[in-house]
Amino acid sequence: MTEEIDVLIANDAHIEYVDTILETITNAAKVRGTGIAKRSPEYVRQKMLEGKAIIALCGKEFAGFCYIETWGNKQFVANSGLIVVEKFRGHGLAKRIKRTAFELSRARYPEAKLFGLTTGAAVMKINYSLGYRPVTFAELTDDESFWNGCQSCVNYDILQRQHRRFCMCTAMLYDPKEHENDKK
Repeated sequence: MTEEIDVLIANDAHIEYVDTILETITNAAKVRGTGIAKRSPEYVRQKMLEGKAIIALCGKEFAGFCYIETWGNKQFVANSGLIVVEKFRGHGLAKRIKRTAFELSRARYPEAKLFGLTTGAAVMKINYSLGYRPVTFAELTDDESFWNGCQSCVNYDILQRQHRRFCMCTAMLYDPKEHENDKK
């Protein structure tokens, strides 16, 4: 099934999907009962225009999405907002989207550490297969803008109470310096 689905770097031609993307992310978080940092339509639109978003389409039908964001003066890159529409799940599409986001991140910011926060075991498994490892929150960016983005998550009070040491999410990090021998 996933062979019929195109995984692309989003651009201005994909702006028509912004509302669908945000609705899909919000609904999935409600179903899972997990928190998620909310993003505005303008934010997602800008990611597309900057070539920092991945979209999956089955013909013209929206199937999945993810975007990248830099933090800490481009020393860190987060792959965020990963979502796959329910009817397209179970066929490896999330892995294809995540791999494309990973490759885009590595191409644009080869020296940056990549990280993500997730509550999902499937995403943890995908991240691990890409070379990420679980880390403490202290190993992530100290960029206030990143942490301020967590304010819209239902679990933000936990993050605050724990002084940003941990939350419901698992932090995972890919450090390119740890993988220098992988290329050889």
